[in-house]
Amino acid sequence: MNREQISRIAHTEHPIKAPVDDDSVRRLLRRGVPRGDERVLDLGCGGGEWLLRALAANPHLYAEGVDLSEDALEQARLGAIELGVQERLVLHHEKAEDFVSARPFDLVLSVGATHAFGGLLPTLAAARSHLAPGGRVLIGEGFWDRAPSQEAVEMFGDLADLATTVDRVVADGWTPVDGHVSTRRELDDYEWACWGSLASWALDHPADPDSPHLLTTATARRSEWLRVYRDAWGFVCLILRRTSDRP
Repeated sequence: MNREQISRIAHTEHPIKAPVDDDSVRRLLRRGVPRGDERVLDLGCGGGEWLLRALAANPHLYAEGVDLSEDALEQARLGAIELGVQERLVLHHEKAEDFVSARPFDLVLSVGATHAFGGLLPTLAAARSHLAPGGRVLIGEGFWDRAPSQEAVEMFGDLADLATTVDRVVADGWTPVDGHVSTRRELDDYEWACWGSLASWALDHPADPDSPHLLTTATARRSEWLRVYRDAWGFVCLILRRTSDRP
């Protein structure tokens, strides 16, 4: 079983691949597309969950998603058909950093996918290249809520605290107009859902040759969360506008 298949199983009960609950997703999307007829782009869309929810809630919205995973894009296509929004969704199978858009977008999304661009600021640079004047960016990024252990730093990389993260964004030419810091409940629910779904699948398929590996993986990831980063790692979603629309 490959990494994509494992990830799909892990996110069975939490299809948003970030520690953000349904109410928070709805509120962030309302703030990101205030008119309801915007053009929306998701860089690193995965299974398209953010786009599908935006399209379902806004019948005049148009969306495009970019991802390197064929399996995830097929999942997004099937989801769009199920919701009846497939005519307003275009999906691109390519690296998000290589995508070139013919027209700008009113909202550019990248939640939990900044690693694809090499970090927060490179992701914002990519978003800027696709953004229409007056448009918004919805970006999700991890931060250190408390001083991390060296093991946690090795797992998550060179993150800053929340205030410094926002300062870096502002210094890069952006103004936050809204945001959401994941609550302890959102953070915990996400981890329980992921590793619980993986463990449940393994227990429900004892004859499958991948079952022992998935159960071991679920146990190891749950232990890492509880012992290494639960008390230190946080997650923030920011809705940003360019401080100036000049290049």
